[in-house]
Amino acid sequence: MSRSERNFARRIDLTSLQLFVAVCELGSIGRAAEREFLAASAVSKRLADLEAAVETPLLYRHSRGVRPTPAGESLLHHARTVLFGLERMQGELGEYAGGVRGHVRVHANISAIVGFLPEDLGGFARAHPHIKIDLQEHLSGAVQHAVSEGAADLGICHLGPNSTAADLQTRPYRSDRLVLAVPTGHPLAARDGVQFSEILDHDIVGLHANSSISLAMRTAAAAAGRTLRQRIQVTGVDAMCRMIDNGLGIGLLPDRAFALLRGVGQLQAVPLLEPWAERALTLVARDFGALPVTAHLLAQHLAPAAADECDKT
Repeated sequence: MSRSERNFARRIDLTSLQLFVAVCELGSIGRAAEREFLAASAVSKRLADLEAAVETPLLYRHSRGVRPTPAGESLLHHARTVLFGLERMQGELGEYAGGVRGHVRVHANISAIVGFLPEDLGGFARAHPHIKIDLQEHLSGAVQHAVSEGAADLGICHLGPNSTAADLQTRPYRSDRLVLAVPTGHPLAARDGVQFSEILDHDIVGLHANSSISLAMRTAAAAAGRTLRQRIQVTGVDAMCRMIDNGLGIGLLPDRAFALLRGVGQLQAVPLLEPWAERALTLVARDFGALPVTAHLLAQHLAPAAADECDKT
């Protein structure tokens, strides 16, 4: 951090940021002062000092209250981020005092969360009861971005041809295979396997537009010179299965997820006979060797074979 950056950080105090956010949210210095149990003059002084520190006006003042200037809008965004980070830090430190010995932040796609992580993370939690795991579900591209930006220690995702993981280290985690879910009695239900071109003649129930499965389907359809008849998009494989069971289309999902959810309706799984139906789930990190101890333990638990090979080199 440069000297000018350090000086700027010293000129900004958290109380003033909290008051600034309160004033922007309420649109009034008086109401913000009442909520924070301060005199309005004290709040006004804090705001004036804040504007002096950033050397630009932050609020438009008028007879009915205040509203942020463009610079104020920017500060409001960053102030909320800073205050949220502090609340999270306070929560995590409080958990340390309560016996937690560390945190691991994990972002994973839906295939990993539905198919494998409940058992894997459950085993890790039983072996390390004092380590807290913060798990969030995201699309594969967002998982890679979060790890790259430091928002997550570890990520589990599919690395497609347009992967943004060039700056990340990878280890193999698990694999799955796409199958076609159809209602019992559907014309394709009795097949031993199906080509993707045959699926294109039917209405499709799909996941998020930017999910790895949706992207693979669109790529394959474009290569065949066809378009997807995707009438419905859902956010989870359980919702997909319910839609398919009620005759709203057919859909692709991982075989592991189908096996776990086959009780959702009367459905049949038909193997997809395409090379891209075989998919690898990958564990990613910015640098496995530089991970905090708790994240390193989880990485070894999730990908032990790959971790052993790295330890030998």
